[in-house]
Amino acid sequence: MNQPKYIFITGGVVSSLGKGIIAASIGRLLLARGYKITIQKFDPYINIDPGTLNPYEHGECYVTTDGCETDLDLGHYERFTDIRTTSANNVTTGKIYKTVIERERKGEYLGRTVQVVPHITDEIKRRMLQLGAVGDYDFIITEIGGTVGDIEGLPFLEAIRQLKWELGENAVCVHLTYVPYIAAAGELKSKPTQHSVRELQGLGLQPDVLVLRSDRELGRGVLDKVGHFCNVEKDCVVQSIDLPTIYEVPIKMAEQNLDAVILRKFGIVCDTEPNLGEWKNFICRREQASKEISIALVGKYDLQDAYKSILECLSQAATYNDRKIKTHFIQSENLTRSNIEDYLSTMDGVVICPGFGQRGTEGKIIAAEYCRTRDIPTLGICLGMQMMVIEFARNVLGLNNANSREMNPSTPYNVIDLMEEQKSITQMGGTMRLGAYSCVLSIGSKAYEAYCKTNIQERHRHRYEFSSPYRQQFEEAGMLCTGINPESGLVEIVEIPACHWYVGVQFHPEYTGTVLNPNPLFMAFVKNVISKQE
Repeated sequence: MNQPKYIFITGGVVSSLGKGIIAASIGRLLLARGYKITIQKFDPYINIDPGTLNPYEHGECYVTTDGCETDLDLGHYERFTDIRTTSANNVTTGKIYKTVIERERKGEYLGRTVQVVPHITDEIKRRMLQLGAVGDYDFIITEIGGTVGDIEGLPFLEAIRQLKWELGENAVCVHLTYVPYIAAAGELKSKPTQHSVRELQGLGLQPDVLVLRSDRELGRGVLDKVGHFCNVEKDCVVQSIDLPTIYEVPIKMAEQNLDAVILRKFGIVCDTEPNLGEWKNFICRREQASKEISIALVGKYDLQDAYKSILECLSQAATYNDRKIKTHFIQSENLTRSNIEDYLSTMDGVVICPGFGQRGTEGKIIAAEYCRTRDIPTLGICLGMQMMVIEFARNVLGLNNANSREMNPSTPYNVIDLMEEQKSITQMGGTMRLGAYSCVLSIGSKAYEAYCKTNIQERHRHRYEFSSPYRQQFEEAGMLCTGINPESGLVEIVEIPACHWYVGVQFHPEYTGTVLNPNPLFMAFVKNVISKQE
C-alpha cells in the first residue's frame, strides 16, 4: 500500500474508557497480520506537553526516545506494539496554537484574520498527516483525547471530518462509548451511546465501527440495537468488557474480528487470522503462575497512573519469571524510623520511585536505609537512586547533612547536584535532560549481568545528578558507580555488591519494557527477588 490508511479513534459518554488500550490493541492486531503501523495521540489540553503537569492531574508523564514528554497512552502504544514513538506521536492544543501564533507573528498569513477554521484545523490536519508523509506505514492510528462534546475537542473532530472527506476510502472512524448497567432496573442502557453517536453525527462524523465498553457481557441483542440506531453495520459493533488484564484486550478484539472489520472498511479482504502466538503465550504464562511475590513501591503519589510504566514492567517481569506479583503502594511521606518495620518487613522487594520536589524524600531515605541494612532486593529509579546515594552518604560515609541541592540548596555535602548545563535554564517545560542516552556498564556488575552487554541506552528525565567529586569516597566505602555516560561522565548506575541486589539508576528503565521484550533491569530485579525469597 502506497497511501497510508488512517484509523481515527474517538470516545464518548465518559472519559477513561480505555481509548489508548483499544488503539494499542488495534495496532497489535494489524502488526500480527504483517502490516507496518504507528499510533499517535492528540490531546485537547492547552499545555504544550504534560511535562509540567502534576501526576494527579494527568497521570504518568511518558518520555520518548527523542526526549519528548508525552501522554501516558504512548506507553501503552509502545508496550503493546514494540514501536518507538517520537515527539510527532503526541500533539496537544498548546502545540497547535503555538505553531499558528508563531506563524502569525512572522507575517506568514499575509494580513488575513487567523481563525480556528481553517488555520487551527489545517495545522491539526498537517500534524495528523505528518507521520504518513515521512514514514513508511500501512496504517496510522490516531487517538483523540477527551470525550465527544468537550468544547476543547471540537477543532480536532472538525479536522477529522475534513480528512475523512479528503482521504475517502483511506480513513475509518472507530468510536468507543460506554454502556452502563442500572442495578435498580436490572438493565443495560444503550441510550448514552446513541446520544454520543448523534452528537458525533451532528459534527459531520459517522462512525464506521463502534466499541462498547461495559462491565459485563452485552449480548447480541444490545449490540444489534446499538448498530440499528447508530447507522452502523451489526458486525461493526463490538464489546470491550472488563478483563483481568489489559493485555487480554487484543485477544478479545480478535475474537470479535475487530481488525478484520476495519480492514474490510478499507476494502481489504482477510482470509487468515492474526499471528498472536507469542502474545497468547504471555497471557498463558500469566494465568498459570501460582507463586506470588510482594513488591513495595515507595513514592509520594498515591495514584497508580503516576507509576503506570513501573507497574507494567514489574508485571511483565513477574510473568516471564512465572510469578504473580502483588504491588503495595507505600506513601513515603508517612515513613519514619519507628514505623518502617511495619511497612517493609513483609516485602520481598522494594522499588524506590522517581519524582520531583522535597515532599516524601526523607521517607524514601529511611526506606533506602532499611532495605540496605536488611539486604532486601531494591531498585531505585531516578530520584529513588538519588535518595539511595544520600542515605549512604549520611549513614556510611558519615556526612550527616548530605543532601541534594534540589532539597537543600545550602547543604554542605551536595552528593546530588544540579547538572552544569541546567544552571542557566529558566523555563521549566521541556528543559530537563530528556530522552535516550548511552551508558557504559562495568563488566561483572549487577547491571552488566542484567543487560548482558557493556553498552546500553535508556531514557532520562532529570535535572540533578550524582556529584562526581564524591565518587572515590563512595566507591571506597562499598557503593560502586557501575554505569557511566561515555560523553559526559555522568554516573548513571550505583550498586552495592555486598548486598544481594541493591541497584539505583538515574534513568527510567520502565520506559522501554514491552510485553514481548521486557526490560532487562526489571527482569533481573524480579529474578533476584525470587532467589532471595527462596
